[in-house]
Amino acid sequence: MRDFAVSGVYRMLAESWSLLAGIPSLSGVLALAFAAGLVRGFAGFGAGLIFMPVASAMIGPALAAVALLIADSLPTLQILFPALRQFRARQVAPVAAGYAAGAPFGVWMLAAADPVVMRWFMAALVGAFVMLIAGGFRWRAEPHPAIGLGVGATSGFFGGATQLSGPPVLAYWLGGPDSAATIRANAIVFFAVGTLLSGTGFWIAGLFTAPAIALGLAAILPYAAGIAIGARLFSGAQERDFRLVAYALIAFAGLVSLPVFDPVFGR
Repeated sequence: MRDFAVSGVYRMLAESWSLLAGIPSLSGVLALAFAAGLVRGFAGFGAGLIFMPVASAMIGPALAAVALLIADSLPTLQILFPALRQFRARQVAPVAAGYAAGAPFGVWMLAAADPVVMRWFMAALVGAFVMLIAGGFRWRAEPHPAIGLGVGATSGFFGGATQLSGPPVLAYWLGGPDSAATIRANAIVFFAVGTLLSGTGFWIAGLFTAPAIALGLAAILPYAAGIAIGARLFSGAQERDFRLVAYALIAFAGLVSLPVFDPVFGR
């Protein structure tokens, strides 16, 4: 029985290696995973912004998305558990509820509307958010939960329509009175919920293929290393450093979503 189990493990490893060997630019994808983890560990979000545009051009969006989802599972626990002690449930809960309500409408819009028009509109909205918040706008008091619900619905709508759900939520929290640590914790918990929802959708759609699983498992180690280093960098960062990185990531999200960059990223 033991010999049978050992032979089964060897066979599984050999099959996984064969699948990985057939993936083009494997080293480049793993390097991207490390960079994505570095950003995720520091800012609490942004892994998809770093990984998806380039990885999608290398290996295709479906394979890249599932690989990132798997890589983002266990390694994220090292920042999720501390975030659970710092996040503000009264802020995250209405945003998450709004996201769940708005996402189906975004998917419907994706099928019904001109996707190019939607992406231009999203890029303009992101740009307006960044200029408003980076220019010094702040909520004078903690916003009403109804506002969080509306922001979450906006985030879910654009997530379903353009795959860019983060910028509205992050711009909303960056404009509030909370510290960088609280904003980062809120983001970590919120995107953990989003990962569960995305994973369920991927499973239903049958996207967990053998190559995607093999690549995701291979990316766990560099991704986890990136998260650990990013979290360490955040612990020594100033409030201004966090906000500058967050603004840059949100602006980058709006920039890469522009249709003019489709040839660059193979879309």
